[in-house]
Amino acid sequence: MLNEEVVISALKHVKYPGYSRDIVSFGLVKQVAAGNGAVSVLVQLTGGNSQIAQQIKADCENALKPLADVQRVSVEVKLPVGQPAAAGANAWANQNKVPGINRVVAVASGKGGVGKSTVSVNLACALKHLGAQVGLLDCDIYGPSIPLMMGINQKPTISSDEKLVPPANHGVKLMSMGFLLEGDQPVIWRGPMIMKTIQQFVMQVDWGQLDYLLVDLPPGTGDAQLSLCQTVPLTGGVIVTTPQEAALGVVRKGIAMFQKVNVPILGLVENMSYFTAPNGERIEIFGHGGGQTEAERQNIHFLGEIPIYTEIRVGGDRGVPVVVSDPGAPCGQAFIRLAQTLREGLE
Repeated sequence: MLNEEVVISALKHVKYPGYSRDIVSFGLVKQVAAGNGAVSVLVQLTGGNSQIAQQIKADCENALKPLADVQRVSVEVKLPVGQPAAAGANAWANQNKVPGINRVVAVASGKGGVGKSTVSVNLACALKHLGAQVGLLDCDIYGPSIPLMMGINQKPTISSDEKLVPPANHGVKLMSMGFLLEGDQPVIWRGPMIMKTIQQFVMQVDWGQLDYLLVDLPPGTGDAQLSLCQTVPLTGGVIVTTPQEAALGVVRKGIAMFQKVNVPILGLVENMSYFTAPNGERIEIFGHGGGQTEAERQNIHFLGEIPIYTEIRVGGDRGVPVVVSDPGAPCGQAFIRLAQTLREGLE
């Protein structure tokens, strides 16, 4: 039987050009009508260009015409009013700015194991050390590590307007899936649940007044990254890598993802840059200089290098980031310089 549910089910097979997500899950299908052999669909784009609109229209028609009892198909795809239909236009131009938050900065990496969360927590604490009001959102839903590294694990309270009130430690407001789980309980969710949770963590949390909201993203270029880009206008992204080519090769994909959704790249950080032995010898375990070379090749800012310090690892395990425990030490100063460079570039 031809009805709206059948039509929507068919439209879930229509992907937004260049993405693995469909137009239904992106919330672009605004009106659906079906009956008496006729189907009518309205798709409202939040950006893009006329070529994208034409492709989506054709893909929708191809998905709907084979349905049983369908005799006529009408698909209208609208571009945003007043927005130039030029290639490269921001695909998420209608995201909602979070009241009270001046800048939203995503910290990302192409692969795991490069110390992205370590950079996130120390960068957040370093910005706080420099006098900013800072929040840190853990968007790694499957493997949240911010509660451990920031030394706090308590459930958020509920405000009078039914928003989550983020707990805070070391002067930084925090939100993480880890605050909502019991012990080692795993998260076994598909993409739509990830998207919904990230939207809630951004829009349904009482962040108050913040100069910076840092977002610690999971590795890769999947649902969490796209959900964040769709939900809130990002000031930009910081890419974390290690010097070796195995990491840099995947970093290029992360850079390309941000460029594809028109999120500015604020810069690249080379973590685990080198190690200084007790005798003073400098040992470049993963090579050295790959991050700066890649930044130059990509024509993006190089924010700095973070050497390997035992104190950084110990601080993360103890829940007291090294910027908090010893900001004057060389390891603490490395993150403070990183925060200063990022702040100067933004301002």
